[in-house]
Amino acid sequence: MIPEVTRTAGGIRDYTADDLGWVENAVCMRDAGVPVEMLIEYVRLFREGNGTLEARANLLKEVREQILEARKKYDTALEKLDYKIGRYEVALKTGELTWE
Repeated sequence: MIPEVTRTAGGIRDYTADDLGWVENAVCMRDAGVPVEMLIEYVRLFREGNGTLEARANLLKEVREQILEARKKYDTALEKLDYKIGRYEVALKTGELTWE
């Protein structure tokens, strides 16, 4: 999911600021639900160089669309939860739960 990290003579990974940026990006994308396979594909394209700029841009656009779709679902769920919580807050004051 990230490009290969250099190692010390003893075989210990030696992370640079760039490496940590890749890790941060991978964690962020995974937290957003981006499949590992898409991240691996992005890194593969990155390694191939500037000839893959369009493919990488398209992949990122696809990821963005997936995240926007997921956000719509979360927004809908939050609206429903807010409504229900509001009704329960009224019920706690009045002693009666209604859905009006």
